[in-house]
Amino acid sequence: MNGRADDVAEPVRRQLDAYNRRDIDDFMRWWADDARCFAFPDTPLAEGAAAIRARHVERFREPDLHGRLLSRVVVGNLVVDHETVTRNFPDGRGEVEVVCLYEVSGGLIVRAWFRMGERRLDAAAAG
Repeated sequence: MNGRADDVAEPVRRQLDAYNRRDIDDFMRWWADDARCFAFPDTPLAEGAAAIRARHVERFREPDLHGRLLSRVVVGNLVVDHETVTRNFPDGRGEVEVVCLYEVSGGLIVRAWFRMGERRLDAAAAG
């Protein structure tokens, strides 16, 4: 990536690193106060930093939570991540593919959209 793309991707990279450490304070550092999250294309998930924080405090309780970046593309002020996320679902440990689209402004994430794939339970959980 070039310098501009690196700058746009930096808050996305940093928030993913914090997500994987389950460090809510560092995670929230990269989100604007008025940021909004959506299930793609337009179903609201969280509006404002307090709602995003509350959503992730709960998620960070999962012992196996981890987002593995498969690819990242930067176009203008948009960052598209393709990830495999390990989760602790109510019916067991598993993975889900996620496409994440982040809009970055002023070094912060201002909007994000998430498209979840099908859950895949680990063999031990599924059996």
